[in-house]
This record gives sequence, C-alpha cells and structure tokens, in this order.
Amino acid sequence: VGEAVSLAVGFFGVLEGHTDWVMSAGFSPDGTRLVSSGDDTTVRVWRVATGECEQILEGHTKRVNSAVFSPDGTKLVSASNDVRVWDVATGECKHTLEGHTESVISARFSPDGTKLVSASFDNTGRVWDVATGECKQVLRGHTNNVMSCVFSPDGKVVSASFDNTVRVWATTGKCEQMLQGHTGAVFSAGFSPDGTKVVSVSSDRTVRVWDAATGECKQKLRGHAKRVSWSRFSPDGTKLVSASDDNTVRVWDVATGKCEHI
Repeated sequence: VGEAVSLAVGFFGVLEGHTDWVMSAGFSPDGTRLVSSGDDTTVRVWRVATGECEQILEGHTKRVNSAVFSPDGTKLVSASNDVRVWDVATGECKHTLEGHTESVISARFSPDGTKLVSASFDNTGRVWDVATGECKQVLRGHTNNVMSCVFSPDGKVVSASFDNTVRVWATTGKCEQMLQGHTGAVFSAGFSPDGTKVVSVSSDRTVRVWDAATGECKQKLRGHAKRVSWSRFSPDGTKLVSASDDNTVRVWDVATGKCEHI
C-alpha cells in the first residue's frame, strides 16, 4: 500500500495528509466517504466528491492496520495495538476494546452491525459487542498469528492464520471446521455471499475454495507466481478476485476454477 490514496470516481486526484505508509482504505456503504489508516497512527475520513479530509481520528499510539465503516455507515472500527469504535458524525471514540496482547491486524463488523470480530498476532480472534464494547468470545485454537477474521451472513466467523489453517467458528465461539491443505501461511479468508463457501489464500501461491459446512476443499486455483495475500468473492458469488506479490490481480470463475483475467 502506498503513501497516498487515489480515487477513480468523484474527486480525481491524490488524497494527501498521511505522513507515513497508508495501510488500508475503504469506501462508506453509500460511496460518499472514504476511510484510510496508516503508520502515522491516525484514521482519516475523506469526502469522495471533493477529496477533502473531513476528520482526523487520533488516539492510537501505534500503526493503524485497518479501518472500515459499519454496514449503516454511522460508525468506524480501527485496528492497531487496540481496537477502537468511532462515531462518524462526531469523530468521537465510543469504545476502546482492550484484551488482545499483541498487535491487532484487522477488525470487521457483523452484517447487522451489532458485533465486531478482530484478528491478532496473539493467535486469537475476539468477538465484541458494538453497543457495550464487551468481549463476548475469544476464539482460541490457532497456533500462530491470526491474520484475518470475517463474519458470514448468518454470524459465523472464518479465520486465517500463519499456522497454515483456516477455521470456521460457530456463533457460540466453537470451532466447527478446521480447513487444512495449505502448505504455507494463510493471509486471508472470507465467505461467499450466501455463506456456503470459503475462499482462502496463502504463501503457497494458491487460492482455495472450501465447502463451509463440510470443510472439503472444492478447488485449488493455481497461477500466481508468488504468495497470494488477499481474495474475495464477487457480490453474486460467481467470481473471485485475488491479489499477489507477483504484481498481478486475477479474476477466477468459481464454477470452473478458470482464470478469466489477469
């Protein structure tokens, strides 16, 4: 990720203000704002139409690894040495979620916006109540850094770890499935829009599609020449996109496993 953020819609230019590496950037649900986070310990909210920085959210004391909007666009969550929930309208920090003992790599809202799940270098994921800031569950089982945790449409969680595994967690916090097969660190995992499939990517240079219910690997997508760091399903679930250190992005057909575009 570079040291500035460029947009392809609305304002055409470079959003300048961060003083060090930008670690993440993402749109609000209505597309009118963008949030970015960086090595300078700040979270910034930008107006897409003008490129204006509306808010600088300060409070973290270390690099902010990720920041995302809630599904209704009224809140933000940011992940650093702690997790913080912010009010978008006022810029006020509503909760500081403490409990992880190492850096938090990512935090994501549940589809209904009532919960958060965070992933940390302390080998755990944690599920939090957004309204109270209370930690409801600690997802234990991974034996190395947890790189991502994401909710399914029905409230389950999928986690990706440097222990080469992916785990699917029930709403009770119990591990339902351990997806094994990757021969290198797993950098990210996510559910299909209907929650029936999981996609994961790894330093073993593969993208894998799994049956979320059975844990069976349905497809092993090969083509990237270096580690694959990220992948997600399209909104209709028929395509996958993957990003790699080989400087390419690939689009895959989920039904056939064929790479359609590089």
